Amino acid sequence: MTAAPADFARARSEFLSIDTPRVEDGAAIWRIARDSEVLDLNSSYSYLLWCRDFAATSVVARDENGDPIAFVTGYIRPDRPETLVVWQVAVDQAHRGKGLAATLLDALTTRVASDQGLTSVETTITPDNTASDRLFTSFAQRHDVPLEHEVLFDGALFPGETHLPEVLYRIGPF
Repeated sequence: MTAAPADFARARSEFLSIDTPRVEDGAAIWRIARDSEVLDLNSSYSYLLWCRDFAATSVVARDENGDPIAFVTGYIRPDRPETLVVWQVAVDQAHRGKGLAATLLDALTTRVASDQGLTSVETTITPDNTASDRLFTSFAQRHDVPLEHEVLFDGALFPGETHLPEVLYRIGPF
């Protein structure tokens, strides 16, 4: 992975500002996740905590007014400190189809690789989430690294609901 500049906090692309999330972004990130209609929505409280406790392994895209329009949340696996787990990726509907999710994913992994070292990325995707499948497959191709799939959690493990299996995508080593 290519090293990022030490001060990532205000990186620019041609159409947005990429930043570290702040607690004040939690409500907007929750709304973007809710409006995605594909993510498992966590409580609004959890998004506030995410912006506080996992800001170093998450990113937010901001519009010209500084308002969040997309995000990627992640964390470092405690038993594999060289592995970034991407928890959620979402783009506000008005900004979809512009490659924003890929831009954010690349920026986040570059920053984490620079700050902490990184040999792999993991995420889970349900089989019906074709957008996420395309995002992570293209990420592996762009970075010329292997991509493996395996069922992590069978759908029957989820209590009280019908749930598709969660498929683990393991990308790397870098």
